[in-house]
Parts: sequence; structure tokens; C-alpha cells
Amino acid sequence: MPTNNTKRNIEWLAYLLLILTTLFWGGNFVVGRAVHADIPPIALAWWRWLLALLIILPFTLRPLWQARGIIRQHWVCLSLMSLLGVTGFNTLVYLGLQTLPASNAILLLSACPVFILAFSWWFFGDRINRLQIIGMLVSLGGIWVLVSKGAPLQLFSQLGGGNGNLWVLAAVISWAIYSVMLRLRPAGLGGLAFFGLTSLLGLLFLTPFYLFEILVQDKMLTFNTTSLMSIGYVGVFASVAAFLFWNRGVEILTPSRAGYFIHLIPVWGLILASIFLAERLQMFHWMGMALIFCGIWLATLLGRRVTK
Repeated sequence: MPTNNTKRNIEWLAYLLLILTTLFWGGNFVVGRAVHADIPPIALAWWRWLLALLIILPFTLRPLWQARGIIRQHWVCLSLMSLLGVTGFNTLVYLGLQTLPASNAILLLSACPVFILAFSWWFFGDRINRLQIIGMLVSLGGIWVLVSKGAPLQLFSQLGGGNGNLWVLAAVISWAIYSVMLRLRPAGLGGLAFFGLTSLLGLLFLTPFYLFEILVQDKMLTFNTTSLMSIGYVGVFASVAAFLFWNRGVEILTPSRAGYFIHLIPVWGLILASIFLAERLQMFHWMGMALIFCGIWLATLLGRRVTK
């Protein structure tokens, strides 16, 4: 039987792993913005997942072969999750970061839990109460403030000219739907095999877009110190390490407790953006952030207590 000290040490390990995970994911936004002029967005996403796949595939080949019957049976659902979680999310984020400051993108991402709540109700009929509905509306108000740059009545004028807000909002919606669909993951497909499969399928789905970027848009990736270090970071730390750390942390603490650590992503992201990108938060950032976090508190914390 593990002692209290052992349990406490294991919990502290989980806290450390989850904190590092959110740090890696927050840094992903900063890297994407920092190299937006040097690395084409789809190239960054494609090479990221190729590197992650090369690292993880040797450990997943055997469980994938053993689960081939399950994969054939559920290939439509697994393909859709790969398209949303691997192909879509990061590619859309990198596209948005071509024109959008990292701080804006990170703050928009912080509304993801509310979208997950909404899609859980829409797709699976999960119970939702008035407080949760109010929380969703408050968070959407925060998004409105961010996208309109503090001028809500001028929202549509702010969306013109290739504004990256729409790309990042599409990324948030893509990740929210992917997160909700995770409950459909076949029981016989383990976490490591699932990660390897979705990385492989997501890379395959991403390849035509990468070829379009090269052949039609004539955007070529130049391999140099900057590009190699950036791909190395997003492939190793923001993909493989974050996945492994997150899974272990969730295993120790349970999903409900570990889920609260997601809210550290915007905190880390804003800190890193201010240090490495010299981005400064303006009043509309603080207003939008306050509304988003207030909505999250109402919808996911207080609202769950009322439901129980």
C-alpha cells in the first residue's frame, strides 16, 4: 500500500507534468507567431507532425497492428478526429498567427472549455443549466471584445483584410469538437496507439494542403537554425512531450482535476509573448480576458456544482 507521502509525491509529479504541458502548449503560440515571416504556416504544421510521428511511430507500430480490426471498424470516426485534432487545429492556429498577435490568439483559445460544453450539449445531449448558458454568453462577449479590439459595434470592420481572428476561432471550434468526440474513441485502442494513428492520418490529410502551399502559393521552407529549432520545439515539446505528460497527469489526478490546468495555457502564453515578442496587453485584452474567464467560471465550475 502506498503511504501518504508517496501519494503526495505522485500528485506533485502530476502537477509538474501538467504545468510543463501547459507551458509547452502556450509556447507553441509564441513560436508560431515568432516565425510567421520565416516559416510558411502549413509547412510548420506539416513538419511538426512528421517529426512527432517519426518519434512516436516505433512505439506504436505493434499496438496499431494489434488493433487493426478496431481501426477498420471505426475508421470514419478516427479519420474525422485526426482531421479536427491534428490537421485542423494547429494549421488553423498557424494561419491565424500570420496576422494576429500571439496574445490575441491565446486569449481566444482560453474560451475553448465553453465551446466544449456547448458541443457536448449539442452532440450528446449533456445536461446544461441556466448558469452554464449565461457563462457561455459571457465568454462569447469576451471573444466579441477581443475580435473587435474593444469596439464591439465595429466588429465586422475589424474582420476585414485577412484578420487572423477567424482562423483562430475556427481552430478553437475544431479543437472543441475533437475534444467532445474523444468519448467515441474505441475502447480497444490505447492512448499511445491512438496518438500514433491520429498523427499519421492527420499528416496524410495535411499533405495536399502543404503541396498547394508549395506548388501554387510558391511558399518554400528554408532549412536553417531558426526553422530547425522551431520545428524541433513544436514537434518534440508541444506534441510528443506534451501528450505524454498530459496523459500521465490525467491518469494520476483524474480528468476532472487535471482539466483545470488548461487555464494555465493563456497565462504561460501571455508571459512568453511579453518576454520574447514584446507584446503588451491593452485595455481591450484585459476586458476580453476578464469576460472569458468569468464565463468559464460560471459555466464549468459554478455551473457544474449547480448541476450536481
